[in-house]
Amino acid sequence: MKADFLRTLRQLPAAPTAAYPEGAPFIRALAHGSMTLELYAPGSNADGRDRQQPHARDELYVVQRGPATLRIGAQRFDAAPGDVLFVPAGADHRFETFAPDFATWVVFHGPDGGEKP
Repeated sequence: MKADFLRTLRQLPAAPTAAYPEGAPFIRALAHGSMTLELYAPGSNADGRDRQQPHARDELYVVQRGPATLRIGAQRFDAAPGDVLFVPAGADHRFETFAPDFATWVVFHGPDGGEKP
């Protein structure tokens, strides 16, 4: 897994987009059915900020490297390597602070609008 992580991380930043002219801070590692796995490293953003917007599907963050603080709505959660954090579909969230080498796996899953209990 470490070799796969490092190989994927070397591909960041990815190709430029309208939102990330300096290169996207994420790259898709694999997809199957409703699940998509990406590696996200917001430290590659030119302004050093996490600029993500709410997502249509539920997501899990599995922190791979570096400490960070994730804000979900008004709540804040400290995160470190090995931590797993859940963000429901549509929730306003972003990493407010993170180490320059912070990287996390992001698992998007389920239908648009999120899983229903």
